[in-house]
Parts: sequence; C-alpha cells; structure tokens
Amino acid sequence: MLIAACKPTVPKDIIQPEDMEDLLCDYYLAKAMGMQLGDRDENSDYRQNLYVEGAFRKHGVTQAEFDSSMVYYYAHANYLEDIYQRVSERLEKQAMALGANEGELGRYAVLNANGDTANIWAGRTNILLSPQPPRNKLFFEFETDSTSHKGDVFLFQFTCDYIYQSGAKDGVTVLNVYFEEDTIISRAVHFSNSGLIQLRLESPQDLTPCRINGFIYVGDGNTPSTVTRLLFVNNLQLIRFHRNERKHDNQEEPRTLSQDSVAPTVDRERPDTESPSSRDTIRKAGVLLSTDRRTGLH
Repeated sequence: MLIAACKPTVPKDIIQPEDMEDLLCDYYLAKAMGMQLGDRDENSDYRQNLYVEGAFRKHGVTQAEFDSSMVYYYAHANYLEDIYQRVSERLEKQAMALGANEGELGRYAVLNANGDTANIWAGRTNILLSPQPPRNKLFFEFETDSTSHKGDVFLFQFTCDYIYQSGAKDGVTVLNVYFEEDTIISRAVHFSNSGLIQLRLESPQDLTPCRINGFIYVGDGNTPSTVTRLLFVNNLQLIRFHRNERKHDNQEEPRTLSQDSVAPTVDRERPDTESPSSRDTIRKAGVLLSTDRRTGLH
C-alpha cells in the first residue's frame, strides 16, 4: 500500500495513459488516411486535419485537451516513451492483420539478416525524439559480417511524424559506411516533413564494407521546454543489397528520392554533415564528424 501511495499518478485533467494510447492509435491512423487519399497534394493537410478532428470527436476530447495532455507527457518522458512503444506495436499488428505488404517499408518487412537482400538493422525499431538534449538524437553502429560484399548498396529508411505546437522542424539523418580499404563514405538528408525518409548509399565495387554507423538528430533546442515538440521515428530499417543479385536476378533497386520529396541540403551551420551531392563524400579515414563545444551536436 505504501509503494502504491508513493507511485506518481497522472492528474485527472490530463488524458490518462491508456486513453492516450487509444487516442494516438486513431490519431496516426487518421493522419495515414489523410495522406493516402490522393497522396501528397495541396489538400493533404486539410484531409489530415479533418480525419484527426474525427479521431478527437470519437474519443470525446478537443484539440486543446490533446495539446495540454501532450505538454504534460512531454515533461514526463517515462510515460510518453511507454505509450509510444505500445502504440507502435499496436499499429504494426493492425497493419499485419490487414495484410500490409506493399510500399517502401512493406517490401522489406519480412527480411531477416541473411540472404542477398537483408535487413541488417539490429537495434530498436522505434524511438521518440525531441529537440531537448539528451533525447534529441539516436546514434547507431553495426559491425558487418562475412555476408557483406564489395559494392554492396545500403538503404536506411524509417517513417517519422512531427508533433509540434510551434517552432521549426529540423531533422537530419546521417549514414556512414567504413571500408576495409581505409575509406569512409558519408551521406546525409535533412527532413522537415512527416512521412517516409530514405537515405541510399552505394559502395564502390572495389571496396568491402566493414562497419556502419550514423544518427538521427532533431535540431533547434532553444525553444522553451513547455512547448510540445516531438518526433516519433518508427519502422527503422537498414537494407543491404548485393550488386550481383540485382544484376542476375533482376532485383528491383531501392527507389531514389524524388526531387519534391525529401531534398538533401547542405547546412552551412552544421559543417559536420554532408549532402549526397557533396564532392567530399569519399575520403580516407580520420575525423568524420567534427564537433565543437560551442557549435557541435548536443
């Protein structure tokens, strides 16, 4: 009884965790429906807002109540992390129950770590980020194995959703591949919209990858912490393709980013990241990501 009495509880005027979990499931389904109908066009934001409002009405809450509850959970990250973990699992189960097997993520959903085309991601598949350190970045690193070949192609991809009350949406993801020949190739993509994010890196045919690392980072942490600013990252995948398989088996290559989807750019204020078009993307090993206490990543 003493332990139960000491356990912190969510205030009554805040949407309770179980109710927030149900609401967020419908919230994301509503946003997905708004995006699916007609794809991305000038009316997609209107459709998403319309379906999201329907989700709020279904659960008997207003936009203001949702926002105030998110502010509370934003300040109590332990609650929010657990909620989003369960939401992610529920959405994935619903998608599988409906036979989801298409789309860029669905194409590789059943891959394991073996085979010519393999999902070699070994970390958690979802995470909740915010601009406030230390929750503003996800760093990952994997060692390759004997199944890696010269000239392998890597596709790093995930879905993301911004939940921002205000402020600029500034996300960046970086993928670095290290080679046995003492060479590094780096690619970076900036993204400010919700949806599917992809980053493709093709190894030279004479180089053998030995290690892979990278990060997802949410910038601009100067906004007051009372303002809700969240980035939900889900369905993290790192797909490896062997060149020979695509040549001989006519395997479809991963789709490259269209010009009007996620346009990689060089951020002059972040000299430690590069765009795929940068000339200095292949270099000898050394300091890859320079940091500075004043201007570096948190």
